[in-house]
Amino acid sequence: MTPDLTVYWDDRMLDHEPPAGAFKYPDTPIVATPEVHPDRRERVENIRAMIDHAFGDVTETVSPSPASRDALERVHDPEYLDWLASFCADGGGRIEDTTTGMNEHSYDAARVAAGAAVEAAEAALGNRSSDDEPASGDGTDEDDGHALPYALCRPSGHHAQPDRADGFCFLNNAALAVEAALADDGPDRTAADRVAIVDWDVHHGNGTQETFYGRDDVLFVSAHNDHGSWHPEYHPQEGSVDEVGTDDGEGYTVNVPLPPGTGNRGYGAVFDRIVEPVVAEFDPDLVIVSAGQDAGPADMNGRNIVTRSGFRDLGGRVRRLADDTADGALALIQEGGYQPSHLSFATLGVFEGILDETVDLEQYGTEDPFEFLDEPTGLVDEWIDDAVERHREYWPVS
Repeated sequence: MTPDLTVYWDDRMLDHEPPAGAFKYPDTPIVATPEVHPDRRERVENIRAMIDHAFGDVTETVSPSPASRDALERVHDPEYLDWLASFCADGGGRIEDTTTGMNEHSYDAARVAAGAAVEAAEAALGNRSSDDEPASGDGTDEDDGHALPYALCRPSGHHAQPDRADGFCFLNNAALAVEAALADDGPDRTAADRVAIVDWDVHHGNGTQETFYGRDDVLFVSAHNDHGSWHPEYHPQEGSVDEVGTDDGEGYTVNVPLPPGTGNRGYGAVFDRIVEPVVAEFDPDLVIVSAGQDAGPADMNGRNIVTRSGFRDLGGRVRRLADDTADGALALIQEGGYQPSHLSFATLGVFEGILDETVDLEQYGTEDPFEFLDEPTGLVDEWIDDAVERHREYWPVS
């Protein structure tokens, strides 16, 4: 029997350790006890525990190889890679006046995370159905469909730009996976002409945007809080609706800024009105999800209120979208999510939606214990209207 879920994971990713401080910021005399950085290992350890408990009997774990230097240079400048390796070899530390930091193991951990993303994308392309084979299988005992490839990446990647680290990210896992999928040096069945990236992390995937901003073979759709630029050097992009790409890539960056408090209904509307029609029109060979579950109601690094059931809906939507547009080729790449307990509930919801299996948890049932806020529906609709109006020039959105 084919497993339902293939997790690309290796314990080497736990060796990355950012410096402690006041949450993600440096130490201060007014905080007596330094706090563990939000990119803490417990995040992914909890996801592993959730998978083992909820889907352990249908999950295969694959230890990925670290991404090669050649693969990294498809996205990142050689000088930047040299600096990154050297900085970690010298013991790491905080990068200037940013919230991003490393230890001596971070570069190696990042290479393993990048390798996980690359292998997940290659597996997703191998899952593509032929003309006489449905993407989700024929329902017989011999063929239960293909396993969902999931790269449980730590550190995350979508803020890393070709020439700099940013936002807890050092190597852009999603971008590296896309470039590997587009490479023409692999078998025909594992090569793509067009790739769509759907990024639902609560923060704008500025590094992914920067990588493909002038290209029309990669569609980047990002729904995120309207946080703007958070550093003039390391994060100059704003993620606004007016950042639509340039030259050949004009229109292929689709940003959907959302107001604080956007929840399940709002994210569903974003998919209904923008994500689904745009991806369908683009007609990709592969759909990659930058799956950051930090849009949850308890996440201290975000301001939205998507619950387990909301993430369940997003998982189901992206599964159907990949089946309808990319012959079932879908890969999930883990990005953010910083409340360690809720991250497990939210990510469980994603898998429940994709695998079409709701898990009844003892004491919790099928609900989300962190669900306690109401969504500002009118404000959310106004912001989505603005995004639709901007992107209507390029795509059939309404």
